[in-house]
Amino acid sequence: MARKVFFSFHYTDLWRANVVRNSGMIEGYAVAGFHDASLWEETKMKGETAVRHLIDAGLEGTSVTVVLIGAETANRQWISYEIERSIARNNGLLGIRVEAIKDQYGKAGVSGSMPEALSKAGAPVYVWEYGKLGLWVEDAYERTNP
Repeated sequence: MARKVFFSFHYTDLWRANVVRNSGMIEGYAVAGFHDASLWEETKMKGETAVRHLIDAGLEGTSVTVVLIGAETANRQWISYEIERSIARNNGLLGIRVEAIKDQYGKAGVSGSMPEALSKAGAPVYVWEYGKLGLWVEDAYERTNP
């Protein structure tokens, strides 16, 4: 069964996030972070309440949250909120390290720190491997919804 997935990532990893999202391993997705930088920037200017609303709306209808871990993910202001809201929604939760995915210029990324909220949640963390996303998403869902 296809799961609707919420992707959380730092805008500097948008290229890598799109590689993961478009891998064909899952159907249906919702995207958090800087998928549309202008929408995100406009919302941030409206204040924290507006950002929370945008994130909450993005989580609506999802069953699994995938945190894409790049060089700056752990420093992203809203990552903890996205993880906390995902847990409150009973979403399955997992992390994927994306530094091995080459960017649009053919360069691999830099390994980043683990987001503290992800560690505290005890979520599994994987290194990106093409063909595994669907299995990881289903496993995260099953762990939360046995």
